[in-house]
Amino acid sequence: MSANTITIGAFEAKTKFSELLERVGKGVSFTITKHNKPVAKIVAPEEDEARRRIEATEKMIALSKGCRLNGLKIKDLIEEGRKW
Repeated sequence: MSANTITIGAFEAKTKFSELLERVGKGVSFTITKHNKPVAKIVAPEEDEARRRIEATEKMIALSKGCRLNGLKIKDLIEEGRKW
């Protein structure tokens, strides 16, 4: 669990649901328990997946700049990797 995850019983979560939602909006996550066993989590939605993919692609392109294969062909490298 992260440092911002709080464990709370199901009854208390039910009675304080609006407050929990407010706190989730501020970055706090909750693990809901029933009879001391985790049964659910309340967390903020993840970032937009499309934006995360674009950012990852941009980072890979930036990292690849300046990298050279020195005459090697990608196809040959792929074939070599398949031998293992």
